[in-house]
Amino acid sequence: MNSSKSQGLAGFGVLKNTTCHTEKKISVFFSIIFMTVGILSNSLAIVILMKAYQRFRQKSKASFLLLASGLVVTDLFGHLINGAIAVFVYASDKDWIRFNQSNILCSVFGICMVFFGLCPLFLGSVMAVERCIGVTKPIFHSTKMTSRHVKMMLTMVCLFAVLIALLPILRFRAYQIQASRTWCFYKTEHVEDWEDRFYLLLFSCLGFLALAISFLCNAVTGITLLRVKFKSQQRQGRSHHFEMIIQLLAIMCVSCICWSPFLVTMARIGINESRSKETCETILFALRMATWNQILDPWVYILLRKAVLKNLYKITSGCCGVHVINLHMWELSSIKNSLKVAAISESPVSSKQINQQPLSSMGQ
Repeated sequence: MNSSKSQGLAGFGVLKNTTCHTEKKISVFFSIIFMTVGILSNSLAIVILMKAYQRFRQKSKASFLLLASGLVVTDLFGHLINGAIAVFVYASDKDWIRFNQSNILCSVFGICMVFFGLCPLFLGSVMAVERCIGVTKPIFHSTKMTSRHVKMMLTMVCLFAVLIALLPILRFRAYQIQASRTWCFYKTEHVEDWEDRFYLLLFSCLGFLALAISFLCNAVTGITLLRVKFKSQQRQGRSHHFEMIIQLLAIMCVSCICWSPFLVTMARIGINESRSKETCETILFALRMATWNQILDPWVYILLRKAVLKNLYKITSGCCGVHVINLHMWELSSIKNSLKVAAISESPVSSKQINQQPLSSMGQ
């Protein structure tokens, strides 16, 4: 009876021949832990952002705070909505036929999975572009990168992610229950139609494009900061270089490590069509890896700041007994310091005048 019902309902094709065997207790444990840690981490990041925005109402830092706020808010709602649906599915013994006969819940789940998967990647690339402009073109950043423009970019990114998520619904293609019967996404089993392959490849290509933009912009920013470090002898720039390089390396490593398995898996399924040998356990593992990116985002973008790096430096210097950087020269605003250092690097004449000014004043 259940088999005949599943054949007549949209999105229930995988319920007939499911080959994915997952322990319910372990799966529920992972879902609850991921949801709880993600909500707590992003909530803490939002509180820190609000306090920082109240303390530093600077034009140069407002754009970074707005983009970071959009990122952590997106991650927060992603964990809250997707986690709540996943826990409900586990609590209902994954009996989709009983509570999802019209396939509405699966469609909502699939839309949320696509939106909250692509939107943080897009926002991460936008933050990398903004940071690159702020370091390489400080004057343009201070005059053109206003709060209104940043809000427009946030709106456009969210609308684009919503459009990608709604594309199968607009084309009358239902999201499919996956083989583990715990989440919904594009069709990943027996993919034969070109449109099903197109959705998988579109998701993967957009994800890889966002990672590539982030990597290129962060590389340009890192190279620029290194060039400024070797050219400028001001000690206030060295601490900023150390902080920014650590953040850039963490951002690139976390994003690539967490998202690459899932994007590669979806791309292989889309390219190999029905000959794909990706198992349910492989897809589920890649999904959990991608979930960790949304957990680590607030720690990388927001919490990995001066205080954390200062404590790590103290521990490292205490163990190794080597003092590389004088951390008493840290400045409060990273964005303000990046503009200052980049401006000094682009105008060496002004730096010479600054160095000669104390001598002339002493002569007078």
